Amino acid sequence: MTTAADRVEEYIRLLGQNQRRLYLYILSLVPNPIDAEEILQETHLVLWREFAQFQPGTNFAAWSCRVAFHQVLAWRKRRQRDRLQFSDTFLEAVAQEVERQNDTLHERCEALAQCIEKLPAPHRDLLRWRYSEAHPIEEVARLAGRTVDAVYRALSRIRHTLFQCVEQTLQREAPR
Repeated sequence: MTTAADRVEEYIRLLGQNQRRLYLYILSLVPNPIDAEEILQETHLVLWREFAQFQPGTNFAAWSCRVAFHQVLAWRKRRQRDRLQFSDTFLEAVAQEVERQNDTLHERCEALAQCIEKLPAPHRDLLRWRYSEAHPIEEVARLAGRTVDAVYRALSRIRHTLFQCVEQTLQREAPR
């Protein structure tokens, strides 16, 4: 028999596992990251209120995205005065496509993380400085002790290597 504490723990675990996916889903439907954060917070409240209806063992990611979709629609109704508005039909089509691609994107992210781990430490440093820490290219060059052109070339080669690695990883893991 599951207790209320067990359900709270399950909710926190499932939300933690799907937090980034849920945010990216919302961000795919609204143009502004600040608005996406607001909608995400509203979605969290609804998910918590409605968690008793969630069936354990079913797809939490799909359920939470469906809740988020309805929160996006509610947000849009509140923002009707904005000039640029997409139709509900368009939004539904985008939402369906994102849901369809969600697992593929997750697999690609997992493969990318594995491929980054295989890189030599100096290459991982370049990636971290440029993309995780968002340093300007001049700062990355200074940190690496290289010229700006050399850093551009190195990053280009690294991105190409990562692309090939991800593709090969996904091909190996694809069901035959």
